[in-house]
Amino acid sequence: MVVGLIAPHGGELVINTASEQERVELQELAQSLPQVRVGSRQLADLEMLAIGAYSPLDGFMSRVDYLSVVNDMHLGTCLPWSIPITLSISSEQAVTLKEGAQVALVNAQGLLQAIMMIDEKYGYDRKLEASKVYRTLEEAHPGVKVLYQQGDVLLGGPVRVVALQLQAFSRYRYTPTQSRRIFAERGWKSVVGFQTRNPVHRAHEYIQKCALEAVDGLFLHPLVGDTKEDDIPADVRIRCYEVLLENYYPADRVILGVLPAAMRYAGPREAVFHALMRKNYGCSHFIVGRDHAGVGNYYGTYEAHHIFAEFDPTMLGITPMFFEHTFFCQVCDSMASSKTCPHGNEQHVTLSGTKVRQMLQAGQTPPREYSRPEVAKVLIEGMKCSSPR
Repeated sequence: MVVGLIAPHGGELVINTASEQERVELQELAQSLPQVRVGSRQLADLEMLAIGAYSPLDGFMSRVDYLSVVNDMHLGTCLPWSIPITLSISSEQAVTLKEGAQVALVNAQGLLQAIMMIDEKYGYDRKLEASKVYRTLEEAHPGVKVLYQQGDVLLGGPVRVVALQLQAFSRYRYTPTQSRRIFAERGWKSVVGFQTRNPVHRAHEYIQKCALEAVDGLFLHPLVGDTKEDDIPADVRIRCYEVLLENYYPADRVILGVLPAAMRYAGPREAVFHALMRKNYGCSHFIVGRDHAGVGNYYGTYEAHHIFAEFDPTMLGITPMFFEHTFFCQVCDSMASSKTCPHGNEQHVTLSGTKVRQMLQAGQTPPREYSRPEVAKVLIEGMKCSSPR
């Protein structure tokens, strides 16, 4: 563990990557094992398990941990954890698998990704998970939709990861071990992490720099795993950060990385989940926006702030930094929030995501008060070259 940095969640990084020799042995073993095919979300989960980003987890959750997380937002050990990490299969396939035996986890092409020991297989209540984790039963919610499409049985047990998914953005794909080493080399002890699945705009920049005033370094850590089809593609979002960093951030106090996890769109619960992952990466602080990981109108404006009060701060470990809605005020002639600006909404430059998307698709640059011109240019080009996923 790097001295001076916050300890990983649970005290140490739990890395589930097979060694070179182990990998050879597991490849051979896999030829005699039954196979379970995993999708993109589970591939992302396997990568996070492999590199220690899901510490203290060593695999997919047991029934005890699953129910404890769903109902109480804690693991069976009483350690805070807010999102279930599970592997589902069909009832038909579950009949063919035995508890206490191993199974080969393969991707869509049939290539081995990991070996899993099946500690248990168990049924679960989709509607209970939906209501507790996503706070809705509506299939229109993207996280609930994925949940309802899952298999009827969950497998719990540790994994040894043999291979990782396609390593896009390899330049920025730091493991927690690597990010912690970089922070230590720079002499950082306090680091604030920032999560986004959206293109960066002036409000993001403002709260990032406000946070940076209070700590040694800023870890910009956009998510590049699965997102909604209408979200801006990850490569466009990363380029936005690159041009912003080239022109507006101190190079010695900011690091850009990527988070290969999939979005759940679980709002408040996912805010806690995102914070705990950044704790494993070495962040002592984490920025929480007003509608963190939200979608539609499923969550209250500041529920992602309020949920942190439900945890013992010493058990959570990482310090959340809360920010109000931010905007450019034409009277103040600066970025501000409702905490610092006395003027009415008519003086604030704010645009809806739909309005911004329409402007970009039409080749129109949003006002400078909303978006840096360099970022807007990247987004306009991205709209021309990429179709929404």
